[in-house]
Amino acid sequence: MEFKPVPVEIPEGCNIIIGHSHFIKTVEDLHEIMVGISPQVKFGLAFCEASGPCLIRVSGNDQALQDVATKNAQAIAAGHSFVILMKQAFPINFLNAIKQCPEICTIHCATANPVEVIVAETQQGRGIVGVVDGFSPQGVESAEDVQNRQQFLRKIGYKL
Repeated sequence: MEFKPVPVEIPEGCNIIIGHSHFIKTVEDLHEIMVGISPQVKFGLAFCEASGPCLIRVSGNDQALQDVATKNAQAIAAGHSFVILMKQAFPINFLNAIKQCPEICTIHCATANPVEVIVAETQQGRGIVGVVDGFSPQGVESAEDVQNRQQFLRKIGYKL
């Protein structure tokens, strides 16, 4: 078995969700979740089918994001994994609905940070072991940092 870090591309101003599912129906269900929660979201999603023809199934409403999601899925190449790229929206608004989707097994990350997907490769294929999301901590927040965090959350409307 070999472990490999796979960097993924996240276009400027976008967020990514990477997860694991178990059924080809995932493509349509994730598409419906995205537009059902936010009609203005622009997104592309790619799902790596793990049996039959083993195709990357693609959907979305933004061709450029579909293309990058597909490129990321090709690089990861792990059965039943999926990649959603979005702009004009944030993952926090979609995660609960995605997690409630019956065929979703795992969410590996939801972020705008640089991401490396750690894959294990065997003779059978590839699987996602985990992700490296962003960077290592550089210290512990100060009282001023706490204040800045709290102000930011209120500024963007996630806290009162």
